[in-house]
Amino acid sequence: MSMAADDAVPPKHLQRGLRPLPQLIFSARWLQLPLYLGLIVAQCVYVVLFLKELWHLVLGAMRFSEQEIMLVVLGLIDVVMISNLLIMVIVGGYETFVSRLELEKHPDQPEWLSHVNASVLKIKLAMAIIGISSIHLLRTFIYAGSLGKEGGPFTETGVMWQTIIHGLFVLSAIGIAYVERLNQPFEAKGHH
Repeated sequence: MSMAADDAVPPKHLQRGLRPLPQLIFSARWLQLPLYLGLIVAQCVYVVLFLKELWHLVLGAMRFSEQEIMLVVLGLIDVVMISNLLIMVIVGGYETFVSRLELEKHPDQPEWLSHVNASVLKIKLAMAIIGISSIHLLRTFIYAGSLGKEGGPFTETGVMWQTIIHGLFVLSAIGIAYVERLNQPFEAKGHH
């Protein structure tokens, strides 16, 4: 009877335990577990916020203007994008820095998780932050535009700074992607 590769016994030198100091250092990764559990609690708070805003939209659907509905919907999209960011950090961070989730054969395994590492996670997080920033900026433009000249809580300088910060997020993401591409082995780029 032959054993599958997954069932193979590791070599003797990998079976013995680590020395105490390396074991302590390696075990320190579990200190991140409360952080990821805290992010799950934050995810629950975002679900409550989403349901509250959705209820607000449903109740006001007949009396809200199109612009007010658009602002509430943008708020809902914002909550979903932040929630997606939380999931990426929770699942990707745990898988990358703490322990394997062993989801390889699970039918609901996210596609991106099969090739997640610190580099992929950084780029995905940067893209999510840009998406969130875009929603905030769009909401600011719509809200400031609907108030006319007085601008309400949005000053011209505030809108300008929000636009500059968004541009810096975009440039940072491009920089991260460029540096990650430079760090890839020469063969991975398709050159032989």
